[in-house]
Amino acid sequence: MPIDEFIINIYLMVEQYYKKVVTKPLRGSGYAPKLTDPEIICMEVVGEFLNMDQDKQIWQYFTQHWQAWFPAIGSYPNFAKHCANLWQVKQRIQDQVSLLEGQDNIHLIDGFPIPVYHYGRAYRHKNYRQIATFSYCAAKQEKYYGFEGHLLVNLSGMIKGFTFAPAHIDERAIAPEITGHIHGLLGADKGYISPSLDQYYQSQGIDLQTPLRRNMTDDRPKPVLKRLMKVRRTVETVIGQLAERFNIQKVRAKDLWHLSHRLIRKVLSHNLCFVLNKQLGNPPLQFELLISS
Repeated sequence: MPIDEFIINIYLMVEQYYKKVVTKPLRGSGYAPKLTDPEIICMEVVGEFLNMDQDKQIWQYFTQHWQAWFPAIGSYPNFAKHCANLWQVKQRIQDQVSLLEGQDNIHLIDGFPIPVYHYGRAYRHKNYRQIATFSYCAAKQEKYYGFEGHLLVNLSGMIKGFTFAPAHIDERAIAPEITGHIHGLLGADKGYISPSLDQYYQSQGIDLQTPLRRNMTDDRPKPVLKRLMKVRRTVETVIGQLAERFNIQKVRAKDLWHLSHRLIRKVLSHNLCFVLNKQLGNPPLQFELLISS
């Protein structure tokens, strides 16, 4: 679809979910912003989809190209403040989208690094010093300083849960935080092998399935293992999209509050584009089909 139709569709979706999660005025006193909350969330979602992950980039794009559609856009400082102040609303919209659009009994979980600084430069910087930690990225075979993102998706690729934590914290300790609302099969990699975690999930009615290490006996049928490895590509695809299109591994914020709001809107943008693709009859993760050149 043309970019103007894309913006309209995203706005209508944001407004629909906004009315579900905001049932009373957010502001008890003072003047309400001229730019409405659904308008600004729409701009953020569209900007993230278009690979603009900085507030200033999004503000400049809409000021230069869509001023007639958003005449009350105002100054950049007010725009950036408005974006950050709506982080809880965006989280609640994300929760609603996930609840209403992503019912499934097969889920996949994985983690990925969110570096704050390169390993060699970390000691010279003060941002996140009390919370960010050092860890090792096996995919890149390098140490890094920062956080680890923890992602839960369903079989189709909708994001059903997300959080982030200091990089050194074991992903097995974080897993229960984002899987409390699911049931059925949970696929994961070898990093989630743990008798205690397996026992916990059994008590929750969740069947945790992972590849086993070489020194472990695996009695499962080979076709089942092949199917498990195949469906695991879904969570890897979503992580790749979040990294490449939505720049989720680039930390541009200088404090935890702004970082949280940036990560939330990236996840929300991904899921709204996922839903829009489904509505159009497209494969939900093929985002390149959404906007015609």
